[in-house]
Amino acid sequence: MIDDPEEELSEEEKAAAAAWGDMAEEGADAAADGAAPQGPMSNRVLDQDEIDSLLGIAKGEEGEEKTSGIQAMLNSALVSYERLPMLEIVFDRLVRMLSTSLRNFTSDNVEVSLDNITAIRFGDYLNSIPLPAMLGVFKAEEWDNYGLLMVDSSLTYSIVDVLLGGRRGTAAMRIEGRPYTTIERNLVERLVNVVLNDLTATFDPLSPVTFRFERLETNPRFAAIARPANAAILARLRVDMEDRGGRLELMLPYATLEPVRELLLQMFMGEKFGRDSIWETHLSGELWQTDVNINAVLDEVSVPLNEVLNWKPGSRLDLEVTPDSMIELRCGDVRLFRGQMGRKGQHIAVKLQDRLIK
Repeated sequence: MIDDPEEELSEEEKAAAAAWGDMAEEGADAAADGAAPQGPMSNRVLDQDEIDSLLGIAKGEEGEEKTSGIQAMLNSALVSYERLPMLEIVFDRLVRMLSTSLRNFTSDNVEVSLDNITAIRFGDYLNSIPLPAMLGVFKAEEWDNYGLLMVDSSLTYSIVDVLLGGRRGTAAMRIEGRPYTTIERNLVERLVNVVLNDLTATFDPLSPVTFRFERLETNPRFAAIARPANAAILARLRVDMEDRGGRLELMLPYATLEPVRELLLQMFMGEKFGRDSIWETHLSGELWQTDVNINAVLDEVSVPLNEVLNWKPGSRLDLEVTPDSMIELRCGDVRLFRGQMGRKGQHIAVKLQDRLIK
């Protein structure tokens, strides 16, 4: 005889089972109506704001997109690169020198300021260049690599207006939708040469280098000096000439700065990273006074181990040397010299003939 399972349940268990049954029926009815079920058995559904925040496509208060969440992890432009403290000092010096040079170049009151220094991938920078713009490609001769100098349209028209005698107090005329003329290209090329001369002077105390202008491009695709995924340092400069001006952007790939990377990692000029020059001089002086043991090796013979174990007092080992053979002088395992053995007074001497050490 099989017992009825309902008879074994208590009154409290029967009440709990009935409550769960009612909640399950309410969830099924809500699902049929298209609404999210309520209660402990329901799965919480994310709203649109939470989904946008998770994916990283939420916008800020002013409409600017903020990169966060999954998009921040996938965005290649947000890779962190090592900081180069000395490069910031070089760019600060460039700003001071460029202010003076551009005042002499334009015969006008010019103010140059450094907006920021950032690390960016080269491909992302080419895609972010506001067109129209002029791109000056230059080469670092001693480093055997290239860099990029971008002059935006505002600064281009301002330089042309100033150098050709434009009236002060009026904004530079901008004619969009046409290519740059030969006069405009020549004037911008002179501006680029002024910037490169100052850039050469700013790097001179750190490492002598010559930045030579190569060509002027208006299409970013023709100014590709590195792979799109390569890292680069981007310095944004602001040039103000009273009510006119524009932006200069100096881009140096990390591959270009690699020859002077250790110098750019210094916190100040001449940093020795904890080295003591006085102790180094004393140590090198003492090393030159150190006594070392030198062995004169007549010959070397390879003998099987079983023969060596069979040696007895009186056994004879033949050396393939003659009185005129060359012998080696060694310090430990290092071969130093080769010479000929002889006699001087009551001592055996060696006359050095060849130098074996590099």
